[in-house]
Amino acid sequence: MKHMTIEERTGEGVPRSLGSDGRSALRRLGRRFGRRFRRRLADDRGAATAEYAITILAAVGFAGLLVALLKGDEVKGILSDLVHRALSGG
Repeated sequence: MKHMTIEERTGEGVPRSLGSDGRSALRRLGRRFGRRFRRRLADDRGAATAEYAITILAAVGFAGLLVALLKGDEVKGILSDLVHRALSGG
């Protein structure tokens, strides 16, 4: 028994055993899947939420860095000197 490729069996790439209705059903299924796939790729619902989450994480990281810097003795001295000069007017 010779092994035949799908193209050799049908000339179209779809087995004859499916019949014309089966071939058209496969084509419709392929088109429908393609449309759904393209729609899902184009769908950007939730993108704004992800952007907000990334922004919030960046802000929390920056706040943590500021807290770490402001806890240092040198920064406390600079800030307290700045406040004293501002309140004393000179």
